Amino acid sequence: MNLDHVFVCGHPALDFAATLRARRSTRFEMFVTPERLNAWYLACGLVDSITPADAQDVREATTVREAVYRLVANRLFGEEFDREALAVVNGAARGTPVTPQLTLTGRHNEGTPAQALATVARQAVELLSGSDVDLMKECGNPECTRIYLDRSRGMRRQWCGMDSCGNKIKAAAYRARKKSAPAVGPR
Repeated sequence: MNLDHVFVCGHPALDFAATLRARRSTRFEMFVTPERLNAWYLACGLVDSITPADAQDVREATTVREAVYRLVANRLFGEEFDREALAVVNGAARGTPVTPQLTLTGRHNEGTPAQALATVARQAVELLSGSDVDLMKECGNPECTRIYLDRSRGMRRQWCGMDSCGNKIKAAAYRARKKSAPAVGPR
Protein backbone atom coordinates (compact mmCIF):
# COMPACT_ATOMS: atom_id res chain seq x y z
CA MET A 1 0.00 0.00 0.00
CA ASN A 2 1.24 3.48 -0.87
CA LEU A 3 2.24 5.49 2.22
CA ASP A 4 2.10 8.84 0.41
CA HIS A 5 -0.63 11.16 1.57
CA VAL A 6 -3.10 11.76 -1.26
CA PHE A 7 -5.32 14.82 -1.65
CA VAL A 8 -7.98 14.00 -4.25
CA CYS A 9 -11.21 14.65 -2.37
CA GLY A 10 -11.49 18.37 -3.07
CA HIS A 11 -11.72 19.43 0.57
CA PRO A 12 -9.28 19.08 3.50
CA ALA A 13 -11.90 17.56 5.81
CA LEU A 14 -12.71 14.87 3.22
CA ASP A 15 -9.02 14.16 2.63
CA PHE A 16 -8.61 13.90 6.41
CA ALA A 17 -11.48 11.40 6.63
CA ALA A 18 -9.83 9.42 3.81
CA THR A 19 -6.67 8.76 5.84
CA LEU A 20 -8.21 5.45 6.87
CA ARG A 21 -8.33 3.76 3.47
CA ALA A 22 -10.45 0.87 2.23
CA ARG A 23 -12.81 0.97 5.21
CA ARG A 24 -14.95 -1.91 3.93
CA SER A 25 -12.13 -4.34 3.21
CA THR A 26 -8.42 -4.20 4.00
CA ARG A 27 -8.52 -1.01 6.12
CA PHE A 28 -5.22 0.81 5.87
CA GLU A 29 -4.31 3.39 8.52
CA MET A 30 -2.24 6.36 7.38
CA PHE A 31 -1.71 7.84 10.87
CA VAL A 32 0.45 5.00 12.21
CA THR A 33 2.92 7.32 13.98
CA PRO A 34 2.94 10.89 15.27
CA GLU A 35 5.33 11.73 12.43
CA ARG A 36 2.82 10.49 9.82
CA LEU A 37 0.13 12.68 11.39
CA ASN A 38 2.38 15.75 11.27
CA ALA A 39 3.35 14.87 7.69
CA TRP A 40 -0.33 14.98 6.73
CA TYR A 41 -0.85 18.40 8.36
CA LEU A 42 2.20 19.73 6.50
CA ALA A 43 1.38 18.08 3.15
CA CYS A 44 -2.22 19.32 3.09
CA GLY A 45 -1.04 22.88 3.71
CA LEU A 46 -2.68 23.47 7.07
CA VAL A 47 0.68 24.47 8.52
CA ASP A 48 4.09 25.45 7.26
CA SER A 49 5.73 24.23 10.45
CA ILE A 50 4.40 22.20 13.35
CA THR A 51 5.58 21.11 16.77
CA PRO A 52 6.17 17.37 17.16
CA ALA A 53 3.06 15.28 17.69
CA ASP A 54 2.83 12.46 20.22
CA ALA A 55 0.73 9.31 20.61
CA GLN A 56 -2.08 11.26 22.30
CA ASP A 57 -2.27 13.61 19.31
CA VAL A 58 -2.65 10.57 17.03
CA ARG A 59 -5.46 9.15 19.21
CA GLU A 60 -7.30 12.49 19.21
CA ALA A 61 -6.85 12.92 15.45
CA THR A 62 -8.17 9.44 14.66
CA THR A 63 -11.15 10.00 16.99
CA VAL A 64 -12.00 13.26 15.24
CA ARG A 65 -11.34 11.73 11.83
CA GLU A 66 -13.80 8.91 12.49
CA ALA A 67 -16.40 11.40 13.71
CA VAL A 68 -15.91 13.51 10.57
CA TYR A 69 -16.30 10.41 8.40
CA ARG A 70 -19.46 9.39 10.27
CA LEU A 71 -21.01 12.86 9.77
CA VAL A 72 -19.98 13.00 6.10
CA ALA A 73 -21.50 9.55 5.55
CA ASN A 74 -24.66 10.61 7.41
CA ARG A 75 -25.03 13.61 5.14
CA LEU A 76 -24.14 11.66 1.97
CA PHE A 77 -26.74 8.98 2.66
CA GLY A 78 -29.46 11.39 3.85
CA GLU A 79 -29.33 10.26 7.48
CA GLU A 80 -29.64 12.32 10.63
CA PHE A 81 -26.28 13.30 12.10
CA ASP A 82 -24.86 10.91 14.67
CA ARG A 83 -25.04 12.84 17.97
CA GLU A 84 -21.82 11.41 19.39
CA ALA A 85 -19.92 12.29 16.21
CA LEU A 86 -21.40 15.80 16.34
CA ALA A 87 -20.15 16.25 19.89
CA VAL A 88 -16.64 15.08 18.94
CA VAL A 89 -16.33 17.34 15.89
CA ASN A 90 -17.87 20.35 17.60
CA GLY A 91 -15.62 19.85 20.62
CA ALA A 92 -12.54 19.75 18.41
CA ALA A 93 -13.74 22.79 16.43
CA ARG A 94 -13.90 24.80 19.67
CA GLY A 95 -10.13 24.43 20.04
CA THR A 96 -7.71 27.16 19.03
CA PRO A 97 -7.07 26.95 15.27
CA VAL A 98 -3.84 27.54 13.40
CA THR A 99 -3.37 31.30 13.17
CA PRO A 100 -1.63 32.74 10.14
CA GLN A 101 1.21 35.13 10.83
CA LEU A 102 2.65 37.77 8.55
CA THR A 103 6.43 37.63 8.30
CA LEU A 104 9.02 39.57 6.33
CA THR A 105 8.80 36.89 3.63
CA GLY A 106 5.00 36.52 3.59
CA ARG A 107 2.38 34.40 5.32
CA HIS A 108 3.49 31.64 7.69
CA ASN A 109 1.22 29.14 9.45
CA GLU A 110 2.90 27.67 12.50
CA GLY A 111 1.00 25.53 14.94
CA THR A 112 0.67 22.54 17.18
CA PRO A 113 -1.03 19.26 16.30
CA ALA A 114 -3.98 20.33 18.48
CA GLN A 115 -4.33 23.60 16.54
CA ALA A 116 -4.14 21.76 13.22
CA LEU A 117 -6.83 19.32 14.40
CA ALA A 118 -9.08 22.21 15.48
CA THR A 119 -8.61 23.75 12.04
CA VAL A 120 -9.61 20.51 10.28
CA ALA A 121 -12.65 20.17 12.55
CA ARG A 122 -13.71 23.73 11.69
CA GLN A 123 -13.31 22.93 8.00
CA ALA A 124 -15.57 19.89 8.49
CA VAL A 125 -18.21 22.09 10.15
CA GLU A 126 -18.01 24.55 7.24
CA LEU A 127 -18.30 21.75 4.67
CA LEU A 128 -21.21 19.98 6.35
CA SER A 129 -23.17 23.19 6.88
CA GLY A 130 -22.49 24.72 3.48
CA SER A 131 -23.67 24.38 -0.08
CA ASP A 132 -20.76 22.12 -1.16
CA VAL A 133 -22.35 19.27 0.79
CA ASP A 134 -24.57 18.63 -2.25
CA LEU A 135 -21.44 17.91 -4.32
CA MET A 136 -20.30 14.98 -2.17
CA LYS A 137 -20.04 11.52 -3.76
CA GLU A 138 -18.44 8.25 -2.79
CA CYS A 139 -15.79 6.83 -5.12
CA GLY A 140 -17.12 4.31 -7.65
CA ASN A 141 -14.26 1.90 -6.91
CA PRO A 142 -15.80 -0.73 -4.59
CA GLU A 143 -12.46 -1.07 -2.75
CA CYS A 144 -12.23 2.68 -2.11
CA THR A 145 -14.24 4.49 0.54
CA ARG A 146 -13.15 8.06 -0.20
CA ILE A 147 -15.84 10.69 -0.37
CA TYR A 148 -15.03 13.59 -2.67
CA LEU A 149 -16.57 16.78 -4.04
CA ASP A 150 -17.73 16.37 -7.62
CA ARG A 151 -17.18 19.71 -9.34
CA SER A 152 -17.13 18.16 -12.82
CA ARG A 153 -19.38 19.37 -15.60
CA GLY A 154 -22.68 17.60 -15.29
CA MET A 155 -21.56 16.02 -12.00
CA ARG A 156 -20.44 12.88 -13.87
CA ARG A 157 -17.21 12.17 -12.00
CA GLN A 158 -17.12 8.55 -10.85
CA TRP A 159 -13.85 8.19 -8.96
CA CYS A 160 -12.04 10.04 -6.22
CA GLY A 161 -9.11 10.42 -8.62
CA MET A 162 -7.97 8.98 -11.92
CA ASP A 163 -4.50 8.07 -10.64
CA SER A 164 -5.73 6.45 -7.45
CA CYS A 165 -8.88 4.66 -8.64
CA GLY A 166 -10.11 5.59 -12.13
CA ASN A 167 -7.20 4.12 -14.06
CA LYS A 168 -7.33 0.88 -12.05
CA ILE A 169 -11.03 0.38 -12.76
CA LYS A 170 -10.70 1.29 -16.44
CA ALA A 171 -7.70 -1.05 -16.88
CA ALA A 172 -9.54 -3.91 -15.14
CA ALA A 173 -12.60 -3.37 -17.36
CA TYR A 174 -10.39 -3.34 -20.47
CA ARG A 175 -8.69 -6.60 -19.43
CA ALA A 176 -12.08 -8.19 -18.75
CA ARG A 177 -13.38 -7.15 -22.18
CA LYS A 178 -10.24 -8.48 -23.90
CA LYS A 179 -10.48 -11.76 -22.02
CA SER A 180 -14.14 -12.33 -22.93
CA ALA A 181 -13.85 -11.16 -26.54
CA PRO A 182 -13.85 -13.97 -29.10
CA ALA A 183 -10.48 -14.59 -30.68
CA VAL A 184 -10.36 -13.46 -34.27
CA GLY A 185 -7.89 -15.42 -36.37
CA PRO A 186 -6.68 -15.04 -39.94
CA ARG A 187 -9.10 -16.26 -42.62
